[in-house]
Amino acid sequence: MKTFDGLELNVRTYGDPDAELSVVLAHCWTADTEDWHYQVRDLLAAFGHQIQIVTWDHRGHGQSEPAPLAACTVHNLGVDMGHVIDRYAPTGRLVLAGHSIGGMTMMALAEQRPDILGRVDGALFCATSAADLDTVNLGMPEMGKVAKAQIPWILAQRARLHSRATRRRMPVIERHVVRRFLFGTPLRPRDTGLVIDQIINCPPATMEGFLRDMVDHHDRVLALAAYDNIPTVVLVGDRDLLTPLPHARKIAAHIKGARLVTLPGAGHMLPLERDATVSEVLVELVTRARTASHLRQQQPA
Repeated sequence: MKTFDGLELNVRTYGDPDAELSVVLAHCWTADTEDWHYQVRDLLAAFGHQIQIVTWDHRGHGQSEPAPLAACTVHNLGVDMGHVIDRYAPTGRLVLAGHSIGGMTMMALAEQRPDILGRVDGALFCATSAADLDTVNLGMPEMGKVAKAQIPWILAQRARLHSRATRRRMPVIERHVVRRFLFGTPLRPRDTGLVIDQIINCPPATMEGFLRDMVDHHDRVLALAAYDNIPTVVLVGDRDLLTPLPHARKIAAHIKGARLVTLPGAGHMLPLERDATVSEVLVELVTRARTASHLRQQQPA
C-alpha cells in the first residue's frame, strides 16, 4: 500500500481478514516484520483464523520503499500505522503491540487517531520509551552518549561505501553492535544473525533519520493517557541498554492500570530473545479482548 507521501509499504496479514479482532504488530527500528515472526507463529497456533494479524515493514525498512531523511520521523510512522489499520483492519476490535520504535509509533497513533484508540482492547509496549532518549548512555557513563550518536553514523557510512553482499560476507561491525548493545543472555546465533541481516538491509537515511528524530523530538508521555484503562502490559529487559528500565517504568506510571513486567537477563530484542514470554503476553491480551467482545455482544441493546 502507499503512504500519504507516496512510499510503498510492504504489508503482511495472516488469519481471517474479516475476523472480529485484529492484532497489529509494529516492529523495531532497523528491523522488519520478522521482528515478530515467533509471535505470529504462536498467535496462529493459539487462535488460527479466529483473528487477523497485521504486520508491515515501516517506511525505510525491510521490503518497504526507502524514505528520504526528512521523512524518517515517528510522527510519520504513526500516520502510516493509522492508514495500515484503515486499509487492513477498518472495523472490529484491536490489540496493538509495538517493539522499540514500534511502541513509539503506538504513542504517535494515540496523538493522531482517537477514533482508532476507541477500538483498542489491549496494548503491549515492548522495550520502548516515551521520552528522554537523549539521556541514554548505552551502559557507558563516560562515552555512551557519544557512541549512541556515532554507531548509526558508522553503520550508515558502511552502507554507503560497501554493498550489502560485502557487508554480509564481513559483518564485523554489525555483529559487534548487535551482540554488545542489543541482546542480553542467553544469546541465540539464529536471532543475532537475523538482526545483523536486518541492519545490513537498512538504508543510511533510516539509520540516521529515525535516531535523530527519536532523540530530538520524541516526547509523548502525555499521549500515554489514551491507553488508560485499556489492558496494557509494558515489557522491559533488565539489561536493555537502548530503552532501559526507567523508561518502561515511566510508561507504566502514565497508563492507568498498566502492568510492568521486567525480564531478568534480557536486552532490547525481546520478541526474539524472550519470544515465549512476549507470545504469552499477547495470547493473554487477545484472550481477554475476545472475552470482553463476547460479553459486549451478549448485553441487551
